Formats: sequence, C-alpha cells, structure tokens
Amino acid sequence: MKNTRLVVLLEASLMAAFAVILDMLPSIKLSPSISISIAMVPIFLLSYRRGWRAGLIGGFLWGILQIALGDAWIATPVQMVIEYFIAFAFIGFAGLFAGRIQDALGSSRRSKAILWVVIATFAGSLARYFWHFIAGFVFFAEYAPDDMSPLLFSFVMNGITMLGSAFLCSIVLVFIANMAPRLIKVQSHQQEISRKAS
Repeated sequence: MKNTRLVVLLEASLMAAFAVILDMLPSIKLSPSISISIAMVPIFLLSYRRGWRAGLIGGFLWGILQIALGDAWIATPVQMVIEYFIAFAFIGFAGLFAGRIQDALGSSRRSKAILWVVIATFAGSLARYFWHFIAGFVFFAEYAPDDMSPLLFSFVMNGITMLGSAFLCSIVLVFIANMAPRLIKVQSHQQEISRKAS
C-alpha cells in the first residue's frame, strides 16, 4: 500500500512538471485573455490512471509550480489561491470517470473508453474554468469593455478558453487512447503477476 501511494505521488509530481513544460510551448492566443493549449493533458492522464484524488494532487502541484516559476498572474493572495491552487486542482475531478475509462479499456471496448475520455476531459475543464470564471468577474472586472458586464465578460473569455482547451486536449487524449492505451490503463496486481509469469 505504501509503495502504491509513493508511485502515485511520484506520478503526480512528474505529470505536474510535464504540464509546466507543455504550458511553455506556444499556445493559441486569440486575445490577451484567451489562451488555448494542451497543457492540462498530463493532469488528465494522471486522473484517468489514478483517480480524482491523484488528479487533485497533480493539479495542485502544477499550480504551485506556476507560481514558483513566476508564470502566474497574481492580483491578490485570494485570487492566487482561487486561480492557482483551487482551479488547477479541480482539473483532477476528471478522475471521477476513471473507473469507467479503466473498465472500458480493460474489456477492450475502445470506443466506449474514448467516449468517457472526452466526457471526463470536458468535465475536468469545466471544473477548472468555473473557478477562473469566479476570479475573472471578482478580481478583473476593470478589464471588461464598458458596454459589457464583468460577469458576462468573464463567462465569455473563460468559456472560450475552456471549450478550446477541452477540445484540443480531447483530440490529444483520444489519440493516446487509440495509439497508446497503456498510458491510461493501470495494470492490476493480478495482471502484473500473470504478465511476469508468461
């Protein structure tokens, strides 16, 4: 049990670091407020492999790394907590679908696994961007155009970012589920024993 926990913590740390690296790659910037990228993919993979708790840890670590590397846009301490600790951690809620994804991959129902991967990716993205939406209209209201309410501005900006990022991440994750499902599927202890015996 201790070994499994250690493996999960190591995976969470590695996936958080990998997310930071992907976040450094050029993204699709539609405006200063809209940046669409595939940086969430490692946290989604972790969530599908190890469940929502591991996903929360991985996302939380990614948020800490964003701040530590100076890649965070901080207006107030409360905004920092909401947008970098809570929002990033909430990506891990995609792991609520981990059981369904693992079952589908385990029984070689690839198309069903892909469907659950897409659903989970959009669910995790929505969970994250809900918090960015809250922070957007509370802390960045002054950036809204004069003829638009801060609430609507935050909804539109964060909504476009969420949909774009979820769509891009889904494409990458569907490709992984098709071409390298072993990156998502976790072997059970019994499967590992039988593999070594053969």
